[in-house]
Amino acid sequence: MKVFDFLLEKIQQNQSAILLYVIDNEGSSPGRKGFSMALAEDGEFVGTIGGGIMEVKLLELARRQLQKKAEKVLIKKQYHDKKHAKNQSGMICSGEQMVAIVPLQKKDLQFLQKVLEAKEKTTNSVKIKLTQNGISIAEPQESERLYQLDDTEQFEVIVSLNNPKRVHIFGGGHVGLALSQVLSLLGFYVMVYDDRRELNTLQKNEFADEIHLVNYGEVENIVFWGEDDSVVIVTFSYRTDKLILQQLYNKSFAYIGMMGSDAKIQTLYQELEAEGISLEQLSHVAAPIGVKIYSKTAMEIAFSIAAEMIFERNKKLPTGRRR
Repeated sequence: MKVFDFLLEKIQQNQSAILLYVIDNEGSSPGRKGFSMALAEDGEFVGTIGGGIMEVKLLELARRQLQKKAEKVLIKKQYHDKKHAKNQSGMICSGEQMVAIVPLQKKDLQFLQKVLEAKEKTTNSVKIKLTQNGISIAEPQESERLYQLDDTEQFEVIVSLNNPKRVHIFGGGHVGLALSQVLSLLGFYVMVYDDRRELNTLQKNEFADEIHLVNYGEVENIVFWGEDDSVVIVTFSYRTDKLILQQLYNKSFAYIGMMGSDAKIQTLYQELEAEGISLEQLSHVAAPIGVKIYSKTAMEIAFSIAAEMIFERNKKLPTGRRR
């Protein structure tokens, strides 16, 4: 929620600002639904709606809206090809996206505060309503819908703000620390768990959103899970890795992976199979974890894990690319 944090800070400083939010996309669009950026009156901006010449043009439009103190919400359709007579983005990657350009002033302070308060409850979705006259929190029962312009350019759009992608990292050692840093940069909500109170790397971890001291034998009962969450098992011990996997292998996650050599994984799986957990039941676990880039350092391992997580989360998204 860095974009909304930025907006809240600027509005509290009595600056006007503009929110640019991708409310829909199709095909191989560089900006996907939920991408956002913000521009403040002082010229500072954060976030992205897809980059390239399209972003440059829409950011310049947002600057003009700020300069003339515009109050109306604009919705811009952008086609990433040369086929359409109007609304060409200047890019040729194909696909299309729809971007809302939303002026925000002091009167929107309460809206921003409510958004950030709601987003602290990371499992709950927040819906926003856009009309030509402004932005507000939508009622929970209101369904998502895109706009239809009539002759007077009146519209109503309801979209769900993207929840932070949550990741549970079991193991606060060197790999856990490096992975916290990488995934934090990628916009994940990072939760780290360990059973060692005095662990130096745990104390140094300034990247995690939450750090918890836990009994590894009780994680199934003390950690709240969501089906869109990711789980990474990188504890210091073969036995604690196994203990955690025994409790989590049958849960629904967007991704679950465990660190270890081929020999370690083979031995651990043989033990689990002897205890009644079949290899088929473990087939969805990424083990050994990470993309095979022959990682040696903790940071290299962290990048390999992050790359695999992103691939697993994105592989079913429509891209317009041919395999």
